[in-house]
Amino acid sequence: MKKIGILTSGGDCSGMNATIRSAVRTGLRMNIEMVGFRKGYLGLMKGDGITLDSKSVSGILHRGGTFLQSARSQEFRTPEGQQKALDNLRNLGVEGLVILGGDGSLTGALALHRLGFPVIGIPASIDNDIPFTDMALGVDTALNNIIYAVDCIKDTASSHARAFVIEVMGRNSGYLASVSAIATGAEFALVPEREFDLSEICQQLRARYEEGRDNAIIILAEGAGNAQHIADSIKDAIGFETRVTVLGHYQRGGAPTVFDRLLASRLGKKAVELLISGQQGLMVGLSCNAIIATPLEDVIKGEKRPQDEMLRLAEVLGI
Repeated sequence: MKKIGILTSGGDCSGMNATIRSAVRTGLRMNIEMVGFRKGYLGLMKGDGITLDSKSVSGILHRGGTFLQSARSQEFRTPEGQQKALDNLRNLGVEGLVILGGDGSLTGALALHRLGFPVIGIPASIDNDIPFTDMALGVDTALNNIIYAVDCIKDTASSHARAFVIEVMGRNSGYLASVSAIATGAEFALVPEREFDLSEICQQLRARYEEGRDNAIIILAEGAGNAQHIADSIKDAIGFETRVTVLGHYQRGGAPTVFDRLLASRLGKKAVELLISGQQGLMVGLSCNAIIATPLEDVIKGEKRPQDEMLRLAEVLGI
């Protein structure tokens, strides 16, 4: 193998740049030419590739997001789009591809693998719902961003005797909400995996208020309910001044944590090594602090990572 490509797809996250750096440096050390495709599968279908050398990846380790940029592509979901991407790869002389992204991106990687092209996937999703890896890229940084924001909001909640509903990302996964609630000592974590009774929450908040505790933090995964409706219900039921804070895309950015920098470096290195050794159609992940490789077929068919352990912990801690 003489030339390997790399792309970032779907939602961005901190650690992507560190992964690109690691993959490129690993390839160059083994005399492999490295090519980066801009804007994910969209760039792949346009043949928008750039040569990556040591200078290209210098000074990006600490930067969040992805300097190759990312995009979502409906066209790549079609057989015609996939064939167009495959033709461009072959025309450019690219013999293997490293793909960073979440479920949709890894599904695209599997499609290329089924067409006979060597690919290795790297899980990058702050929801941390990808099976066969303990942690995906960007999760730790996103959690630290959330925790910093919640700690700041708790200060003003206490000062003004208010309740805050803080919405975090997670349309189908409550991982960020449950873990950040545990780490910040929030009163409630509302997640898509568990139904909740808003009237019961209001009763518990009233009981806290009568005990003299005059502020509260409710962390809501975006897929679990409407933040403004919940805040209005709390205010109407118990008279708490209630505010909503939507953290939004703030969670995705920022300098990656030490954990994410190390994970990115390990995954990027392993992905390139696997391609060079002739292995393909795999996703690299973290298991018990070891880097493992799992067939993409199993990853895509596998169940989303369950959040039961964190949800049980939250319940034990009274959240």
